[in-house]
Amino acid sequence: MPNWGYSFVEQKYDADRLAKASGRDLRIKPKPAREVCAVIKGMKLEQAKRYLEKVIQLKQSVPFRRHKKKQAHRKDLKQYNWYAGRYPQKTAARIYEILTSVESNAEFKGLDTEQCRIIHAATHRGRIIKRYIQRAHGRSSPKFGHLSHVEIVVYEFPS
Repeated sequence: MPNWGYSFVEQKYDADRLAKASGRDLRIKPKPAREVCAVIKGMKLEQAKRYLEKVIQLKQSVPFRRHKKKQAHRKDLKQYNWYAGRYPQKTAARIYEILTSVESNAEFKGLDTEQCRIIHAATHRGRIIKRYIQRAHGRSSPKFGHLSHVEIVVYEFPS
């Protein structure tokens, strides 16, 4: 079994006011996961959870800044000074689970979750599960499953 680490460097932060959580080998694609992590980084914990709930309910779209070719324009992204976006529901649901996990880790360490802010939200490409669907005339089409690793770190800032 692999020994997972974090890509976060904690040298300039107090370790007693820090809480971490990660999701490994999640069945979500890395491109939408990257865009969701970019949006929630810097938000407070409750604000990020409310944002992801809106994305799951299709009330708020996520700005796609890097992966934006052939993306539809969304009116609600004017607050981010952007135009292209999507509603990655599955990705938002998995990252929401990691947020609840990091919130419970913060409570276990005795941190005030109202003052916790996301200082690190990153995603990395995982394995690709390769499968093929048989087609007519001896051909086949790929049906690949993409896995991602997501890690979130919150820090309790003094009020």
